[in-house]
Amino acid sequence: MLKSFPLDQETPAGKAIMGRLGKFPIPQKGFPPAYKTYIDFNMSDSYERLLEGNRIFVARKNHEDPTFFQRLSVGQQPKYLWIGCSDSRVPNDQITSTNPGEIFTTRNIANLVDHTDMSMLSVLDYAVNHLKVDHIIVCGHYSCGGVRAAMSNQHHGLLDNWLRNIKDVYRLHHEELDAITDVDERERKLVEFNVTEQVFNVCKTSIVQQAWVDNKSHLPRVHGWVYDVANGEIKRLHVDYQTDAEFHDIFRFSDK
Repeated sequence: MLKSFPLDQETPAGKAIMGRLGKFPIPQKGFPPAYKTYIDFNMSDSYERLLEGNRIFVARKNHEDPTFFQRLSVGQQPKYLWIGCSDSRVPNDQITSTNPGEIFTTRNIANLVDHTDMSMLSVLDYAVNHLKVDHIIVCGHYSCGGVRAAMSNQHHGLLDNWLRNIKDVYRLHHEELDAITDVDERERKLVEFNVTEQVFNVCKTSIVQQAWVDNKSHLPRVHGWVYDVANGEIKRLHVDYQTDAEFHDIFRFSDK
């Protein structure tokens, strides 16, 4: 049987143990010294560490802001929709220093905007037509496993059907990509091209097109970013749209 023990997180020993467990947030100065939790040395390999982490999260938030959860329960009014990759290394709230309730989110392998993906389209429709978000951000990341897999000729089973979307992106930009001899640099460039094409795909949806027709303030605005997992920084690709003026007429809806 694994042994547990009371842990005061404000003591040097407590902080050291919490650091060893890795993912748990370390309370800042001023956190009630009387707060204790039960930590198991072997819990770091158990799903129960998530439940323990939740208890720490709740205690910390209630100490910092006693009305935090009460306000969240009233509803959400996010200004941003985040279309990102499912990769566990890219937590959109942490890398943007935002709080729960600020970013509406959908994620999938390699942050794709597929017009047959009803899950993504439902999120997009809800964000644009009900939450009335001001900004839609497509955020990819370097060292993306989906992009790397799409660049190979290996079989990946069912995933190959999804990765075909990225292979199509490569096909559209193959001359520039093929000219890059360094494989890692070619991959990074494909990550950027993929984000750019997914931004285009967002803009070409009937949801965003109709919103631009109905909303004379040209909202929502659509942006393309890439997160670098190697240094934690977000790169803005300067792929930003708020009208369909730069798109072919075939994609535009009439306002009549």
